[in-house]
Amino acid sequence: MKQITEDRNTIESIIRQASVCRIGLSDDGQPYVVPVCFGYEDGTLYFHSAPRGRKMDILRKNNAVCFQLDVDQEIVRSEEACNWSVKYRSVVGFGRAFVVEEPEEKERALDVILAHYIGQPAGYPDATLQRTAVVRIDIDTMTAKVAGY
Repeated sequence: MKQITEDRNTIESIIRQASVCRIGLSDDGQPYVVPVCFGYEDGTLYFHSAPRGRKMDILRKNNAVCFQLDVDQEIVRSEEACNWSVKYRSVVGFGRAFVVEEPEEKERALDVILAHYIGQPAGYPDATLQRTAVVRIDIDTMTAKVAGY
């Protein structure tokens, strides 16, 4: 049984457990999806990137994004081929992406990203901050789908 929900607790539980966020972009009508390391706080997603490259070029032209995260994936086998299924919990959302320019916000965003993976922020040498782009996604909508649980 699949359940789609906008329940914030369900959504944030999935986000906290996810290790990869996939960002969907549109490059002159051509879809482009890229996995990123991320952090989430107060309805905002952050990810870091090299300052140059296809993803950043697309975002500078079109900052409308979609994102997807999933956890607890499991194939459910059956004796009959057409009765196989998949258990999972996922989040899909939409928003606008902005390159973070202000140094204090950039450091705060990196703290949020690191907290997602290692639980605590770290200091950032100036050289690292200068060669790292940080992107903030202001989320418009999110839904969760829970299947098989």
